[in-house]
Amino acid sequence: MASAPDRSGCLIRLLPLALLLAGGAVLSRMADGPERPVPTAKLGAADFVLTPEREPGLMAQLGAGDQAWVPRAEPIPGGGTRYVYKKRSDQPPLSLEQIKALMRDPPSFAAERTAIRMLLTQMRQAGVTVLLGPPRKQGAAGEWDPARAVLRIRPDIPAKGSREFARVLNHEAIHVAQSCRRGSLTAQPRLLGLSRLVQGPALHHLQEPLYRNSTALERALEQEAYANQDNLQLGLQLITAHCRLV
Repeated sequence: MASAPDRSGCLIRLLPLALLLAGGAVLSRMADGPERPVPTAKLGAADFVLTPEREPGLMAQLGAGDQAWVPRAEPIPGGGTRYVYKKRSDQPPLSLEQIKALMRDPPSFAAERTAIRMLLTQMRQAGVTVLLGPPRKQGAAGEWDPARAVLRIRPDIPAKGSREFARVLNHEAIHVAQSCRRGSLTAQPRLLGLSRLVQGPALHHLQEPLYRNSTALERALEQEAYANQDNLQLGLQLITAHCRLV
């Protein structure tokens, strides 16, 4: 945590990404009708399948996570004000004027939530089971298991807000398309021929212990996903182009 006073006597405090809301336990069973059956052999006790009936609960949690990114003003005992906000790892510190502008006009993240809904729908039609559950690889935010056609997203990711959830979902959707590119949803992934130029925080992620023992192909597949994960329309386009929809 870092604090910095501005010239007017206000204190700007930066909250690190580690200070996040708790994860998937708050998702509620909000059903408009009977839930679709899911093959239970694919699931663990902690897995929470993101069926259409559960999407309202997911969207509510994403909205709460988005609110945590809106700066807030706090009075300082004895006079003055401090402004508290969470800083994203890929952004420079905000100025006081930028903080105040965000408080006046918070981002809606509507485009991210729309992309999430469309991608979840398209992957279900391709036969993918998308769920919140602990990935098998320690430290992974998400994980595509082609043998079972299961896409896992770590349960704490929705609490980070719509932008982070959309990025993780899109990353894993690229891996799904890599499998489909080989010929079937359950095939081992192959490269799609996309850019593999990884920059910014994603480059740091590729250097984490999670990928230390990756083969050359596995590393190339991850580079392709990381290089393109911020294009939130791409995952949908790739699933449509390469996967057989049912």
